[in-house]
Amino acid sequence: MNNIIFKRISGRAPNQAREVKIIKNFIKNANASCLINIGETSVICTASVEKKVPHWLKDSGEGWLTAEYGMLPASTHTRNNRESSKGKQSGRTLEIQRLIGRSLRASLDLKKLNELQIKIDCDVINADGGTRTASITGGWIVLNLLVESLLKNKMLKTNPIIDQIAAISCGIYEGLELLDLDYYEDSNTETDANFIISKSKNLIEVQATAEKGNFSKKQLNTLIDLASEECDKLFNIQSEVIKQ
Repeated sequence: MNNIIFKRISGRAPNQAREVKIIKNFIKNANASCLINIGETSVICTASVEKKVPHWLKDSGEGWLTAEYGMLPASTHTRNNRESSKGKQSGRTLEIQRLIGRSLRASLDLKKLNELQIKIDCDVINADGGTRTASITGGWIVLNLLVESLLKNKMLKTNPIIDQIAAISCGIYEGLELLDLDYYEDSNTETDANFIISKSKNLIEVQATAEKGNFSKKQLNTLIDLASEECDKLFNIQSEVIKQ
């Protein structure tokens, strides 16, 4: 990490993430749910199951996982119009929910889902940066809780979860590599990156974009190291929440 004198508005050190708080079983009617708070970012994650898979998987014996993502109108600094009022989802929303789906499918052996389809819903109630990574981290928790229920009810014979998944944002601001960007940092960053990482130490997906100028391979490796260390902490938090 560069030896640059820099103070984040939040007072956090460059390699310090925001506080994580997770409440399990937050939604009464959901098969599985949690509220995940990362700093001022809050996302409600729920998981449900359907005995119906996409048409291309019919009679294959294989299951599927898909995700939906949305932001409440008052979740941002200025009111965000409901996408239903526009008649279509934005490109950003589609991109994020596809990312969530891809990331969580990486933790599953879909052949063990017995033609069940799992749906993960992520609804942002307060946005202060890192909503997509919070959704993935919380999404894996509710996926695990749902699978536990399906095994208990004998809708599944064997556990399809093969890995643990968490995600975190990083970036470069004023030349310094930072962990877990809040909204201000995310809006002004020179490089914005999101990392989805498995407990088996593999990268699931890396989204890294230079908003201003460019960044070096050395800087990218520093961001990967920051993200990997934080995801190790998130894995422990996820496991503790599930055990509660």
